[in-house]
Amino acid sequence: MSEEFVEDMVTVESIFVRTRNCLLLRGRFSPLFVGYYLYAMQHRVEHENSYDSIFKELLAYFTLFLTACPWAEQHAWTINLKQPGPSSLFVTGSSLTHSVVGRVFTQGIRDPEHSLMYAQMYRDNQKVRSSTILIDGDQPGRWLESYFTTSEQRLSRCFELADEHFALITAQPDADEEWLQKLTPELMSGIDTSEELHLLETRRFDFLCGCTIDRIVPMLKVLWPNPDELFEGQDHVEVSCPRCGAVYLVTRAMMESEPDSGR
Repeated sequence: MSEEFVEDMVTVESIFVRTRNCLLLRGRFSPLFVGYYLYAMQHRVEHENSYDSIFKELLAYFTLFLTACPWAEQHAWTINLKQPGPSSLFVTGSSLTHSVVGRVFTQGIRDPEHSLMYAQMYRDNQKVRSSTILIDGDQPGRWLESYFTTSEQRLSRCFELADEHFALITAQPDADEEWLQKLTPELMSGIDTSEELHLLETRRFDFLCGCTIDRIVPMLKVLWPNPDELFEGQDHVEVSCPRCGAVYLVTRAMMESEPDSGR
């Protein structure tokens, strides 16, 4: 197999660090980033260069976080940023669907007094669990560390390593927190030889929303029961998916058609 072969999904390892009582999540995120760019090209999603690296880093750490959570949970984060400019970053995903997705909003965003992270967790037949934390700067790894400290009451460390590898390591009961605090990118890169590791599981993820024009139109019919208010004299409009930013062309005929009977 060629060394330049790139998988179509990222594989994230969940590893227990013996004697340190820490959980290590790690993966090489090139496949997810490629999927993100290909998806954007296919669906006409425009990127703002100033947010591109921030959003990619957010995707990586969010995916690592998902792997640390139970399979049945679906999570969503909304990040309201003051710098590099008023903006909102959104990511969501689930291990059950093997997918993560998100987008960046920069238009019509009010300048917030502080940067905030809103985290939500969904699970079948359970009440949505939400938390809000104050964040600083433009580094998603630091946001996730703040989330664990504030919402989970435990220490965590985030590392961006060479060749688009990312790692998240979190304290478990009776963790060696002094060792965890002193970790450096160099120590993390050599952890396979310096520590006793036990692989617990692997999970795979792709950048995928699942939105289609057949799903978009029924939502528009609910929001605009009078098509004239949506089209404003035009024969068609362009709408974007609120989860991923994919652009769809919606015609008046689509809005006026009867629902599919499913036959």
